[in-house]
Amino acid sequence: MAADRSGVEGRGVRGLSEHGGRLDIAAARFPAAPRPWLDLSTGINPLRWDGEAGPVDLGALPSPAALAALESAAAALFGVAAERVAAVPGSETGLRALAGLDLPAPHAHVAPAYGTHAAIWADGVAIGVDALDATASRGGTILLANPNNPDGRLLAPDRLLALARALGARGGWLVVDEAFADTDPAIGLLPHLAADDPVLVLRSFGKFFGLAGVRLGFLCGPPAMLDRLRARLGAWPVSAQAIAIGTAAYRDAGWIAATRARLPVMARDLDTVLIEHGLVPVGACPLFRLVTRGDLPTLFDRLARAGILTRPFADTPHLRFGLPGDAAGLARLDRALRG
Repeated sequence: MAADRSGVEGRGVRGLSEHGGRLDIAAARFPAAPRPWLDLSTGINPLRWDGEAGPVDLGALPSPAALAALESAAAALFGVAAERVAAVPGSETGLRALAGLDLPAPHAHVAPAYGTHAAIWADGVAIGVDALDATASRGGTILLANPNNPDGRLLAPDRLLALARALGARGGWLVVDEAFADTDPAIGLLPHLAADDPVLVLRSFGKFFGLAGVRLGFLCGPPAMLDRLRARLGAWPVSAQAIAIGTAAYRDAGWIAATRARLPVMARDLDTVLIEHGLVPVGACPLFRLVTRGDLPTLFDRLARAGILTRPFADTPHLRFGLPGDAAGLARLDRALRG
């Protein structure tokens, strides 16, 4: 997307509108900002999984049995058979791999969405969510995120299932990026699918478990399609450390239940602070909120000078706020918004 020179990119903050978590760029642009930075620029859960994964032998190659155990543990949480789950080194890699799976043209992605969606297919076109039915009537492949990033829009499983079957009737496929779906078991499409539904689903480990650096994700779908993926990734698609951490985390039912209960409370607390300062938050995902206001470039700049990084967008007047993580972070945001 072309940069809007009247927005944050025009103020010289190059790179900050492409991805969240770019603290190195922010620190260089705002050298006088107080440390440590409060990073609200991602949708990564600030309540990291802190369980024990056990010892990992980094001198040995990951075993097929350990990889299978990871995929089985993830499948249990997703509500799908283990044979329909393949581990990848992050859902970003899973998205990039779509281009090699021979999904039928025409290719469309729903916008606004995660920037990688627009980069997968050279012939891909952006559509609005209101054009889903018309696009499905022509067949091909549609990619969308649910919950959507950055606006948190949520489509019900029955809506997605109807869309998938409309595409399937014309030889098409639906791809759903569920990177933020672990926050609520009611969101996921996988438990609702029949064996022959033409659907691929991407899941992220790092977002919900707060461990993005582990680089672990999953592509879920018909086994024949996953065989193509595995042939491209090879025998060791993810590290031994990712396997150990992921398996233990997905089996930690107590942590998962407690975190699912706590995140909506934290999101409501964030909403309260934003609303108090005239910002109207939108989104159904408890890991982030999107706000729109005409002076958001100025607000981004002011927060950054206070050591708080939010997520700007190059050509729209939006800021996305992740969860502060604790009362001290929320209070710091409140003070910075008061100016």
